[in-house]
Amino acid sequence: MATHNDTGNFGEQLAKKYLENKGYKILEINYRYRKAEIDIIAIKDQTLAVVEVKTRSSSAYGLPQSFINQKKIRLIMEASNHYITTHQLDVNVSLDIISIILTQPVTIEHIEQAYYPF
Repeated sequence: MATHNDTGNFGEQLAKKYLENKGYKILEINYRYRKAEIDIIAIKDQTLAVVEVKTRSSSAYGLPQSFINQKKIRLIMEASNHYITTHQLDVNVSLDIISIILTQPVTIEHIEQAYYPF
């Protein structure tokens, strides 16, 4: 497996533990719908958190969250709608980003409602 895949998988595991420690219940990891993938789907207090995890070994080339483009957001939205419809959920939805930088000390930033439907 490529190094960037290892970094991404490690970041997703950190994000999962972070969310669990904050009281979220993890519903799905790497949920796929068509060409889209949602890294983590979790719920807390009747709010469904649709989480994109971005992990970088350093911030030398910018913050991890700056690497999410409009196409990725559109795909996440489609997959989110499919998940909600398929599971017949009646919940609030928060489209979140967890940004992880692996330099020491590791920094984890949870950006709730990071983007909105357009």
